[in-house]
Amino acid sequence: MSGPKIGLALGSGGARGFAHLGVIKVLTEASIPIDYIAGSSMGALIAAFYGTGLDVERLYKIAQAFKRKYYLDFTVPKMGFIAGNRIKELVRVFTHGKRIEELNLPIAIVTTDLKTGEKVVFREGPVADAVRASISIPGIFVPEKINGRLLVDGGVVDRIPVSVVKEMGADFIIGVDVSRVKINAEISSIFDVILQSLDILQDELVKHREVASNIMIRPHVEMFSSRAFTNIQEIIAIGEEEARKQLPKIQVLIDKWKEKQQDEI
Repeated sequence: MSGPKIGLALGSGGARGFAHLGVIKVLTEASIPIDYIAGSSMGALIAAFYGTGLDVERLYKIAQAFKRKYYLDFTVPKMGFIAGNRIKELVRVFTHGKRIEELNLPIAIVTTDLKTGEKVVFREGPVADAVRASISIPGIFVPEKINGRLLVDGGVVDRIPVSVVKEMGADFIIGVDVSRVKINAEISSIFDVILQSLDILQDELVKHREVASNIMIRPHVEMFSSRAFTNIQEIIAIGEEEARKQLPKIQVLIDKWKEKQQDEI
């Protein structure tokens, strides 16, 4: 019999989110199909790039060429320090200006409505606009306006969007958490203050989300800064390493799922 529809829930975490690439590489090499991806913040960016059909090796090259200057265009602070036009253009180029519904597999991009506090999930519309909204860390990026809504980082309401990928139709959910609180983190700028505060706020929420996923992969990337794009190769390698450790458990759980389905027939 065929296996379960597998969904990936890729969490937020700034530069640490490149560990998602390592996880995707290991799953694809192990012939574990990825049928759906939901992503918050950096998880949305990786989901969009993968959904465009870029192979993992090409994604690794893009990641290693990623520099802060491509990401950060400073503006006069009103609603954020970073205008976000540069990263939006970068996403548009790499995703060939596609719409979400045109991607190679179903992708959901999670954002937060700043005025209502609601979770807003994009499954159609321009990829670049939705990703730009999802990475809008409050206080750092200027919020993105889409359809009259003022949108910020999806990680504010749903750091690891397990429920979103379940709603998409996934039978078996693999969550990837790259944003645990770094204890005794060096706090030297307003960016550190905002990012560390967000991590602390979301940590409790994630404990409840874990129950809803079949497996949670937690690459140990908390020692790296979420805003310094300097250790990308190491971050990706840690994602690979943690996914490899979890592979036997994933295979066992998929087999159990198949047995259960067989019993129900």
